[in-house]
Amino acid sequence: MTYQAANEAERTGGAEWVPWREAAERALYGPRGFYRRPEGPAGHFRTSVHASPLYAAAVARLLRETAEDLPAAVAEVALVDIGAGRGELLAGVLAALPDGFPVRAYAVERAARPAGLDPRIEWGERPPAGVSGLLFANEWLDNVPVDVAEVDDAGVPRYVLVRADGEERLGDPVAGADAAWLARWWPPAGPGTRAEIGRPRDAAWAAAVACLDVGLAVAVDYAHRAGDRPPFGTLTGFRGGREVRPVPDGGCDITAHVALDACAGPGAELVSQREALRRLGVFGARPPLALASTDPTAYVRALASAGEAAELTAPGGLGDFVWLLQPVPAR
Repeated sequence: MTYQAANEAERTGGAEWVPWREAAERALYGPRGFYRRPEGPAGHFRTSVHASPLYAAAVARLLRETAEDLPAAVAEVALVDIGAGRGELLAGVLAALPDGFPVRAYAVERAARPAGLDPRIEWGERPPAGVSGLLFANEWLDNVPVDVAEVDDAGVPRYVLVRADGEERLGDPVAGADAAWLARWWPPAGPGTRAEIGRPRDAAWAAAVACLDVGLAVAVDYAHRAGDRPPFGTLTGFRGGREVRPVPDGGCDITAHVALDACAGPGAELVSQREALRRLGVFGARPPLALASTDPTAYVRALASAGEAAELTAPGGLGDFVWLLQPVPAR
């Protein structure tokens, strides 16, 4: 069965084999998809947002810095959280902002609005249009479904088809815009090597950034760059805090690292989370021991904060996330 025939047969309920992009879309965001489950992402894996309130405080500082650079005519500063989970980051940022800061918070998420969320947070499936401020997407792009390509024995990149049980086989040769994307951003290597075709992520990021009239757009994700692409791809699954085989049945997260350099627009900067958070005042340095004698309570608090900062910036861990910083000049 060809790639196109597999697509058509699956839509009509007659076949098992579909491209990874279609399978992941259904498994993550379908009626019984992983991201519509009541426990939310925090029930299965730990992100920077859940690791420490220092992360939300750093985003709050970035929002204030962004506001300082906005035109004087902007009276209300937007904070748009793409892939908002259950609103944890927005709630933390609002709590960290000074009283009276003129912010309007938007959560963009396909799941339903959670009960008890701060009423100041507007909830919807699409970004607002024509706002000015900070757009922040923490671990969103890695869950934008993509097709997977594998090079066959003849050296031809082919789409990888998958069943709901996770079994795979090769489909048609990669063609058209997908082939052009691979040639530009992830050139095929030898037989058996794989790549995730990031074109849908490029488009999703461009569409998200377009909601800003002026400000700063930030995407944070595990990422790789041209010249350092993993030869066998990064597609994987997570469930209950553990990495598992990616099975598109709605029972686990399905994720792949992001070619953020392909997403980046003019003037964008790519930096590690370690560097980005240091710029925002988050360091993992221990407090001076003398503080333990003069103010033991403050020392304990500072020590706990230093430990949380160290986790957020640790090499080999959360510190290896990459921040895409995309300025949006006034249109």
